Amino acid sequence: MGLPDHVAATISFGKPIVLPARLGHVLSLDDFEVAARRHLPAPVFAYVCGGVERNQSLQANARAFERFEFVTRVLVNTSARSTETSLFGETWSAPFGIAPMGLCALSAYHGDLALANAAARENVPMIMSGSSLIPLEKIVQTNPRAWFQAYLPGSEPEIVALIDRVKAAGYGTLVVTLDASIASNRENNIRAGFSTPLRPSARLAWQGLTHPRWLFGTFLKTLVKHGMPHFENNYARRGAPILSANVLRDFSDRGHLGWEHIRLIRQMWPGKLVLKGILDVRDARLAVENGADGIIVSNHGGRQLDSTVSPMRVLPGIVKACPEIPVMIDSGFRRGTDVLKALALGARFVFVGRPFNYAAAVGGEQGVCKGISLLREEISRDMAMLGVTLTSTVGEDLLYESPDWHGLSAAH
Repeated sequence: MGLPDHVAATISFGKPIVLPARLGHVLSLDDFEVAARRHLPAPVFAYVCGGVERNQSLQANARAFERFEFVTRVLVNTSARSTETSLFGETWSAPFGIAPMGLCALSAYHGDLALANAAARENVPMIMSGSSLIPLEKIVQTNPRAWFQAYLPGSEPEIVALIDRVKAAGYGTLVVTLDASIASNRENNIRAGFSTPLRPSARLAWQGLTHPRWLFGTFLKTLVKHGMPHFENNYARRGAPILSANVLRDFSDRGHLGWEHIRLIRQMWPGKLVLKGILDVRDARLAVENGADGIIVSNHGGRQLDSTVSPMRVLPGIVKACPEIPVMIDSGFRRGTDVLKALALGARFVFVGRPFNYAAAVGGEQGVCKGISLLREEISRDMAMLGVTLTSTVGEDLLYESPDWHGLSAAH
């Protein structure tokens, strides 16, 4: 018997994925962005999609992949190829995972849970954001293999209290983001009418009314079932509500924090410790020397300092400098070819953010599963055409640096 006319389906990881027929056109991660632009109120979409100032880093992240082309091998038996990848002693179904993204429960109903459940179902890692609206304890209950990403509070007692909370919740991997010592200049958010917390206004109300599927399926559904969302995980205590006329979220300057705080966390934290937001080889070495089990090369998806170098540009130098630990990467990844180019340059793993946020917004858990499946299938297909059977054998010999690429030489 076929599926009803009102759904579109595909098979992922041995289980059917059922999406509304309106999403039957989704063929790649980029398609989720197109659907989310229609689905989400303009201020919410602007928060998810935007960068800072001129969006130079945001655009550079996308262009960085154009620097490399593939050199394919032929007549290689790839019939038994596998996208499975090992990281920190665990085997995942693909060499990518879900990057931490704040406020997912604003763009999608229980968005963090949708991401966590989909990641568990598809066997990829998911990093829970410290700027999320769902308590971190709920995420690890639904997905015990989830990682937690922390923005360090501004005082040592608050750091200790937050790490104690994460440890008590049962997380095995802690990701500390280092590149957000101060709030960035996100002019696009202001122009679109977005703030944290959101300020009630006629403009905001109109955006809700003109996007009824989001209004009733996400925002009002959340209010009715769970009450007003709050920032739950920046501290050991609950933070500000997401909607308020006069409450301010704490964006205190963290510029005084230093490597001594990483050493403090290393002493406290029994699990894997990953440092995220590293672009300089010197910082990468300091991360290793101060006890990091892994690092994520990242420019925060182009959302912090504009004109920051694309992580792909500095990846080879950091990999060379840190052979003892897995070097991972995020920022700008959308296609299977993007992921494979990073692996060829030495990355052990790739994290993808915004597209899975869009997928959760328009399709919930099923949408995220579809997105994971699409990207994994792209990687498998690309591996066949490259002539490789294992992600661990994807190397620099498969890349050709295009002489037509107009970027500057890589910084190492």
